[in-house]
Amino acid sequence: MKTFINTLFLLLITAASAISAKTIEMDVNGLVCAFCAQGIEKTLKGFDATAEVFVSLENRIVAVALKEGAELTDEELTKAITDSGYAVVAIRRSDVPLQVIRDRVTREADDE
Repeated sequence: MKTFINTLFLLLITAASAISAKTIEMDVNGLVCAFCAQGIEKTLKGFDATAEVFVSLENRIVAVALKEGAELTDEELTKAITDSGYAVVAIRRSDVPLQVIRDRVTREADDE
């Protein structure tokens, strides 16, 4: 019984963090040009929940900042990107502001 309660508690914490995430970062294959980046950005900005989008062609990263209290499911994101002709490899949710992701990607590019 104690194991069940602990497992349930962990699941609730995980679900709550996914629901309240401010930023969604995705690894996307198939991004090769500025036109690709513009297309993905336009598609994702079409969601009411989207506040801002960042696309890094070099790192194949697409990040979405969500509006306060808004949410996008993994399924919605995957469908939007797949329908645009790209493949989602991984999705990560966090409370990290989009600017932090942008700065990290810039630093990584400078280090190369």
